[in-house]
Amino acid sequence: MSERARSIRLTALRRRPRRTGIVLVVVGLIVAALVAWSVLSTGDGATGFRAEDLTVAAGGEVLDATILVPDGVDADHPAPAIVVAHGFGGSKQSVRSDAEALAGQRYVVLTYSARGFGDSTGEIGLNSPDFEVADAQAMLDLLAQRPEVEQDGPGDPRVGITGPSYGGALALLTAGYDDRVDAVVPQITWNSLVTAFFPNYAGASAAGTPAAAPQAVDGVFKKLWAGLFFASGAAPILDQLVAGDGDAPPLLDGDPLCGRFRPEICAAYVEAATTGRLSPESAALLERSSPASILDRITAPTLLIQGEADSLFPLSEADANARGIAASGTEVALAWYTGGHDGAGSDADTERLRELTSDWFDHHLRAGPEPTGAFEYAQVTGLSTTNGRPTSERTVSETYPGLVEGSTPRRSVELTGPAQPAAYPPGGSPAAISLIPGLSQLTGLLDGVGVDVPGQAAAFETGVLDEPLQVVGSPTVSLRVASPTGQAVLFAKLYDVDPDGQASLPQGLVAPIRLTGLPTSVEDAAPVEITLPALAYRFEAQHTVRLVLATTDQGYLTPVEPVLYQVAVAAELSVPSVEGEPVDAASTPWIPFLLVLAGSALAAGVVAWLLSRRRRRTEVADVDPAGVGVPLVVTGLTKAYADGFVAVRDLSFRVEAGQVVGLLGPNGAGKTTTLRMLMGLITPTAGELRVFGHRVHAGAPVLSRLGAFVEGTGFLPHLSGRDNLALYWRATGRPAADARFDEALEISGLGAAVDKKVRTYSQGMRQRLAIAQAMLGLPDLLVLDEPTNGLDPPQIREMRAVLRRYVDGTSTADGTGRTVLVSSHLLAEVEQTCTHVVVMHRGALVAQGTVVDVVGESSSVLVGVDDRPRAVEVLRSLSGVLEVADTPDGVVVELNGLERSGLVRSLVGAGVGVQQLTPRRRLEDVFIALVGEGHDVD
Repeated sequence: MSERARSIRLTALRRRPRRTGIVLVVVGLIVAALVAWSVLSTGDGATGFRAEDLTVAAGGEVLDATILVPDGVDADHPAPAIVVAHGFGGSKQSVRSDAEALAGQRYVVLTYSARGFGDSTGEIGLNSPDFEVADAQAMLDLLAQRPEVEQDGPGDPRVGITGPSYGGALALLTAGYDDRVDAVVPQITWNSLVTAFFPNYAGASAAGTPAAAPQAVDGVFKKLWAGLFFASGAAPILDQLVAGDGDAPPLLDGDPLCGRFRPEICAAYVEAATTGRLSPESAALLERSSPASILDRITAPTLLIQGEADSLFPLSEADANARGIAASGTEVALAWYTGGHDGAGSDADTERLRELTSDWFDHHLRAGPEPTGAFEYAQVTGLSTTNGRPTSERTVSETYPGLVEGSTPRRSVELTGPAQPAAYPPGGSPAAISLIPGLSQLTGLLDGVGVDVPGQAAAFETGVLDEPLQVVGSPTVSLRVASPTGQAVLFAKLYDVDPDGQASLPQGLVAPIRLTGLPTSVEDAAPVEITLPALAYRFEAQHTVRLVLATTDQGYLTPVEPVLYQVAVAAELSVPSVEGEPVDAASTPWIPFLLVLAGSALAAGVVAWLLSRRRRRTEVADVDPAGVGVPLVVTGLTKAYADGFVAVRDLSFRVEAGQVVGLLGPNGAGKTTTLRMLMGLITPTAGELRVFGHRVHAGAPVLSRLGAFVEGTGFLPHLSGRDNLALYWRATGRPAADARFDEALEISGLGAAVDKKVRTYSQGMRQRLAIAQAMLGLPDLLVLDEPTNGLDPPQIREMRAVLRRYVDGTSTADGTGRTVLVSSHLLAEVEQTCTHVVVMHRGALVAQGTVVDVVGESSSVLVGVDDRPRAVEVLRSLSGVLEVADTPDGVVVELNGLERSGLVRSLVGAGVGVQQLTPRRRLEDVFIALVGEGHDVD
């Protein structure tokens, strides 16, 4: 073969792996996409379905609908049906994902755009019985004619109905007007449009349920939400007019601002927006579109899902619906979640709501298992670092207090503060900010967003809470209010004030109050009870609760004339609570998740394989033969950040086999940064680390010889310790036989606790489990960051024994000892546990060597013996001993001329076994001399 031919052939051989790799990447990505599509296209992935678009004639209008029929469902194998109604301003497309999820669970699902929305014709009647409810009944007629739908009788389909907000009210109204509905799951909807848009929280509710609100009349107009509500209904025609669409519906009485609203609805809004009040005729119109008017007629079991972050339809609306439905003996359950009209809520809540809806329909439409608990609520626990959405936990109760009998338990908390003036400015401007439609949840989570104008609010506070205060429902308080006009409009709200004085308004909720018949002097004012917004919220210990009565709020329409009110507290704050069991978050839908993960992993794996081929060649070459027997060599290690901060500076040290090395330094010395670089989690700016001769970087194979516990424990609380360890090891991809579970557990000393759920563990047990996890596979180098944090002295002694057993190999089957690098600021522990120390300060090395070398000579020693009383007796009889003390850690001896070797000989000669002898309380002195005073060390 010629040189040219050989060159061409070699070039082709070099190219072929690259081309093959590209093909594999493409194939992997296609497979991943197909797997993800196959899962996501069918909602929950349980089954496929076919979609059929329909137009339905109803009441002279044409409604745009879609029916989803699951695979395998037909005339011979019918299934129950579910109608999914959409929210205000949406269409059938708005609820498509929920519809697909239900179709994936083998329900025939019908969605349609309500009249005035989407591609449906007609004018918006706000769920009028004459229009929208009649349309929903036409949809039931359609389902009664479909052969795929299970029938309870002629013309009577087996059907449930669900929907959010506007669709939720439609679900309740349809169930009240049509007894063919077999189950209802309305979400974040209203009880009465009058109380929702004209709330008045003056007075106390006679009901004993947690979130009951008074049914006061002459409320305060919720102008901001009402304006958005009205604008979203008017928007379709305005969009068409701007676009010049010749098919736009005719204008109503020549007024384009009414959009697709019916004239009587438009007139009611104009009246409210200009006067702030409702005429009896307008109130009656809104009540006809309210579930409150037909609750006593609902016989279908109802699950009410309501949002805690909802300044439009708060929890009190669901409470009123529950009471009205239960009064006739109909089964009802409630679920509060962290979202609502002001926020989506947590990811866990999103999954939980679908689970609740599915369970409710399964039980009542298919005779499936009975749902657990009649009431549950969720609470925000923080913000996710991955997507910024809230994280939450939920609590389940077997009953909703006061719904059938009894009442909600309450606790009283004293409020202090003198009577105070509160001015209402001319025209109500500037106004306090609390209600931001769609963003109130955010304002409740972030401190300092709610704004009360100075001089326009009265404030009263509790003392510092000595224990957490859990609120589940509507707090109440009595006030005395005076006004020169005899009337007052106030806005009540509860702030959470932390120890630093930062105040946050939970969920941004406010209770408007309109009072009449008031005296001009607060001393003459009779107490009036007010109800505050319902919450599911925990005021933590060391916080205070602040009650604020503001005269303005930018979300509401207030009077025009200026006035000066006087406000005083007349009684304690009464706080409701509901007993329940905290439960784990909704389980992850593992099958779809794993399928998607598998597809993604395949693509990522192919890419990683291609990269690893080149890296593997580099790995083989990047080995220091002289260091293959040395667990760790750090050379010139530096870590600098973009802002100029240098966390580690030119650090060099060695860890030899069989050593226990203590990495010491005050907080901020760079210890954890060094360990993170050792694990390949962050990349050094300069220098290198070598483990058994191999250079460390992210994903380096040599890291499999390293076990680590850095920056705290992290376990799934609902799983046992053993299950957590098994999951961790499985994630490494290494064979189960290599884990050596029994040996790791024996060394860590967890005992029978390993089979208990981690949420029952003490801090010491969690630390032991973390150590056991780091020891899985019995790595040659064990790296531990502050392993004794949070432990009490007996637990610290036990942890010391754990490390000794690991290093000397007495608990391992092969008897081989290992090496440990432990970061700590507990100097006494390092002195008793470690053979060598590395001292850091401000990122740099200041000392290293054996403990004896670093500490130097000491007249005080700690002696570990097997017979303490006898040892104390012998030592006190010796000359050259100044003092002897029996401490929890061992016998401490202050020498005064006696050599340590002579001390040991005397004890052994007296039959006392000597287990250890270490310098006492000198490492702290050396440490302070090295790094200076004032550092966080023990």
